[in-house]
Amino acid sequence: MNPAEGAGGKAEGEGAQDGEQRKKEGEAEGQEPHRQPAWAARRDLLAHGPDIVSTLVGRDQFGQSGGTHYGNTIINLGSPGEGSRGPIPASGPIPASEVRTLLQTFRGCPSFDEARERLSTARVVFLSGGRDTGRRTAALMLLHRLGVGRMRAIAEDTPFAALPDQFDAPGGYLLSNLPVSRKSPLLLPQLLVLQEKLERADAHLVVTVEPSAPLGEIPFVRWEPPSTEEMLQAHVTHEVGSAAWAELCGLPAAKEFLDRSHRPDEIREFAERLVAYHRGEIGEGTLAAYGQTAVAAQVTRWLTDPQAELREKAFLISLAVFDKSPYAVTAELSDALFVRLQKTDDPEVPRRVPVFGSSREERLQLARAHGYVTAEVTEWGPLDGKFCASFLDERTPGLLLDEVWNLHPSARVDVAAWLRELAEDRRPLVRTRAASAAAQLATADLSAAMAHLIEPWADDRDPNSWLTAANALTMTQLLATPEDRTVLRILHEWCTGGAERRRWTAIRAFGLLGPLFHEEALTALLDAIRAQPGAADDEPEEESDRPQAQARKKTRQKARQKVSEADQQFADALELLLLSVGQPVLGKLAALLPSARRVRAHAVPAFLQACGQSDEGSGRPTVLDWYAHAVESGDTATADDLIAFWRSALADRRATTDALAVLRRWVLAAGRDPESASEPALAALFGELARSLPDRRRITHLLRTTRAAEREHAPVAARLLAQIDAP
Repeated sequence: MNPAEGAGGKAEGEGAQDGEQRKKEGEAEGQEPHRQPAWAARRDLLAHGPDIVSTLVGRDQFGQSGGTHYGNTIINLGSPGEGSRGPIPASGPIPASEVRTLLQTFRGCPSFDEARERLSTARVVFLSGGRDTGRRTAALMLLHRLGVGRMRAIAEDTPFAALPDQFDAPGGYLLSNLPVSRKSPLLLPQLLVLQEKLERADAHLVVTVEPSAPLGEIPFVRWEPPSTEEMLQAHVTHEVGSAAWAELCGLPAAKEFLDRSHRPDEIREFAERLVAYHRGEIGEGTLAAYGQTAVAAQVTRWLTDPQAELREKAFLISLAVFDKSPYAVTAELSDALFVRLQKTDDPEVPRRVPVFGSSREERLQLARAHGYVTAEVTEWGPLDGKFCASFLDERTPGLLLDEVWNLHPSARVDVAAWLRELAEDRRPLVRTRAASAAAQLATADLSAAMAHLIEPWADDRDPNSWLTAANALTMTQLLATPEDRTVLRILHEWCTGGAERRRWTAIRAFGLLGPLFHEEALTALLDAIRAQPGAADDEPEEESDRPQAQARKKTRQKARQKVSEADQQFADALELLLLSVGQPVLGKLAALLPSARRVRAHAVPAFLQACGQSDEGSGRPTVLDWYAHAVESGDTATADDLIAFWRSALADRRATTDALAVLRRWVLAAGRDPESASEPALAALFGELARSLPDRRRITHLLRTTRAAEREHAPVAARLLAQIDAP
């Protein structure tokens, strides 16, 4: 299989063509794409949404193939002779002033003590730690604590086998970032040779390596720096003393800073600001703003560092989208983004993804993220044992996506194409996170996000893409300021416009926004309902046998068949509003039931859909519990509105069968849970409906014909019937 395919599907053009071909084939076969139910889609959005995300370089090339070779050919077999050895990498002195400066604020820790003991006995210690953890400072302090006379830094590209040639005099030596790979591992005999040369020269060596370096049998010390508070205290007390530190550490800005993990250079910078605040040089606002500034600076370093691998930058973007999600999903989909970015960065290089070699721990450390094991929310319920990853600072995902979108436009097309690909994924988590990322990008540049992401999703043939667009617009409005109504205006225009796919998107978005903007949502939905072509008129239809009247009747029938999908859209949105908002929407719709036939034609199916939902904890019908609570609390307005909906549903010949089916399910559910409050609530509901003679006949017939699993008359139905028949 092509590695590019394994990383995230086919190439961009091929993937889009294949997707388009599958959609055309589905339409040709008459198969409609599966559309997720409205309430289930809302659960996925709540469950998976965020809190309110080159291998050829450096490879050896051997041999010659093809073409004609001219000139001398030198073939070297075996090890090189003494005269053929290349130039020995040089080492340079470490300034004593640098060591004196570090001495003023350095604090030890258990890993430092362990490394010092190993260095004193073995003369060499390998210090394994991240590049932003202060491991170089620790290495210099290790050499200083041994009392070496001089310190020298060895060039970073020095091979391990060439190290013995560096020790020409007593002293301390530092080799930072020793390159170690699985192709050229360190061997224990090499270490023994190195120790022998160090003893002869009376020298000591500290080597720093990456956490993922395969050291094998070579002993090493894992560098764990002191806590943020210890390092911050050391910097502050050096400048202003311990008494001032006791006062400064209690500031809200200092407490917030200490609650997060920071690099040593960031701790030093914040300490300088604390000292400046103590001296009256800056205000508390400037001090508090440092955290945001530090995160933004870190994001800029990540994206602009020429030495950072493109694959790791793609991982950072993916983690910004999938923050607090399973690490495997983040890594899998980051490779799909890497393939796209790799093509843009160098179109001539074949797109390839290394299958193995990435260290999870090192990746998270470079991303300043942490991993934890928790339950993953799926459509089948929570699954335990998932390793998830999250940025240590919750501000990082938004700042990172904003900078990628606005300050690196060369990546914008690839990021947008990647997010559109995620929207077609079969996993609700992936689709929802694609929508949330689009919302974050829309807050940074609404017009670009609309053009690249939201409008293409809304115009797509796949209903899942419409849902992604609706989720993106919903979260964009939630991220906006309370005064910003731009998204609401877009949704109102789409809801009342003629583009059916955009209208579906707007209707679903209004259903989701209902809890916060129920007045705007309900107004737009009612305007769209009244503007629907071919819907039943508010005035009674005129019966006529004239040909013109018959022709108009056929036209209306065809129009009703054509807008059947629109009917479902309105029912879904009104269902969401009823369940999430409650009385304000219920009362407004109930008042329109007697006079507005178009509204009633959509409100009644929405009400029956809502009646089909159950509480996830107790399993009891949500609307029935709603009615029971209204009766118990004396909320006559809500109880009367619910009764009005039931009377409309039972009297409507198109809804009577569905309404009775819902009531039958409620009766049987009450029989399976005799300890619940469902049976008393049904008794109150049936008693109120039985005041109307037609409804009384329907209810009594329903209760007489309700059978239990044994095909016998359900006992709960018999008890409810007895209460209705009682004088």
